[in-house]
Amino acid sequence: MKARPVDNPPNPWASTAVEYLDEIPPARLEVWEDHSRSIIASNDSPDVCFSWSVNPYRGCLHACAYCYARPTHQYLDFGAGTDFETRLVVKPNAPELLREAFDRPSWKGETVVFSGVTDCYQPLEASLRLTRQCLEVCAEYRNPVGIVTKGVLIERDLDVLQRLAAETRLFVSISLPFHNEELARAMEPLVATPKRRLATIRKLTEAGIDVAVSVAPIIPGLNDEDIARVLASAREAGATRAHYTLLRLPGPVQAVFEERLRAKLPLRADRVLHRIRETRGGELTDSRFKHRMRGEGLYAQTIHQLFATAARKVGMRASSITEAAPDTFRRPARPSTSPQLSLF
Repeated sequence: MKARPVDNPPNPWASTAVEYLDEIPPARLEVWEDHSRSIIASNDSPDVCFSWSVNPYRGCLHACAYCYARPTHQYLDFGAGTDFETRLVVKPNAPELLREAFDRPSWKGETVVFSGVTDCYQPLEASLRLTRQCLEVCAEYRNPVGIVTKGVLIERDLDVLQRLAAETRLFVSISLPFHNEELARAMEPLVATPKRRLATIRKLTEAGIDVAVSVAPIIPGLNDEDIARVLASAREAGATRAHYTLLRLPGPVQAVFEERLRAKLPLRADRVLHRIRETRGGELTDSRFKHRMRGEGLYAQTIHQLFATAARKVGMRASSITEAAPDTFRRPARPSTSPQLSLF
């Protein structure tokens, strides 16, 4: 994919701003290291169905125009536009930090989800293997795991996934908001095609992994027409559960999304924006708890009914990471360096 010019919405958290007076340079890939002292993030939002998440990466090369996590990049003094897609942050000590967290007496073995603000199987994972190493730690401690991803790299980790599924609770959800490849390429340009992701669902289920499909986000006026086909294809590939969220456009995501929509799908842009407003009380976003994931109004209700009907027709059941996790967590016994210490 040809590099795009640097393009970021204004960052309210940055103390300085750059304005190019001449030619705007291309946005080139940069990888930064984050040496945080903790790796498990807590969540208390009533709209997010998990309490703990692990993010080995920040920013995402998948470059999805609708990604709700874009604003988190601004806290790093980066932009939410091309910076989010090309100035990627990695946590090289993530596995060690996760092991330290599990060893603390305060940790009770609750489900940890990969990931809350980025895709844990984005292309960098091919070489860095941070997600795999973290999953190996979870398997070592038999800690329940949830995974939500678009990345087909998850196929490489079938061995550790099978171990997790056998020894604790494993929740895997493949994100597949589009069936139409042209629309997918416009909105999520560096993600594997819908057909390729369906192949991933099939490969996981054939390996004995229980897989859900995440039709998220549903973009009113754009991919709501794909709902039935996505669910039918995912069911045929072996997925047994399904869930969805409505498009959210928090903060700078609104500018990124609208710019991409008008550039890639100019003939549909106004209709899509109009439909989004129908589900958000006349606005493009709604940050209120209990509303931001599902929307409101007649069009939002129609989407909900369409999803429920299509899921029921193909035999899909609702899925949730919040299903009670088994009490499987165990800290592994480690040999003492001194025979004397084993007496205490």
